[in-house]
Amino acid sequence: MHPGRRRRMRSSHGKRVKRIIVSCLVGIAAGWALPHRALAADARAGQRKASVCMSCHGVNGISNTPLVPNLAGQKEAYLIKALKDYREGRRANAIMRSMASRLSDRDVADIAAFFAAMPRNKP
Repeated sequence: MHPGRRRRMRSSHGKRVKRIIVSCLVGIAAGWALPHRALAADARAGQRKASVCMSCHGVNGISNTPLVPNLAGQKEAYLIKALKDYREGRRANAIMRSMASRLSDRDVADIAAFFAAMPRNKP
């Protein structure tokens, strides 16, 4: 076999190995970037758990009160972070802290999935 050909084969093999390694590292990094996805959220369960939320945030996730935010169509990751921040005292609102303090991580994920799945503009 010609020496130049051997070099090209080794070079081609090395590029493939590098691509595989990079793909694996990207996949691992993506998994670390989304820790809330470790819990498979259940929007149906979230609907049952969110019945208390609906008294202020509206049955369709659209509040009738200007000072109470709409939750329908919000990003799931945002809702998870907000609920955990209320629960752990990083966001200041006595009512929300009281409500969120009773929620497990599973409850938070389910409620977030429920509100995120709702259409934003349904009054």
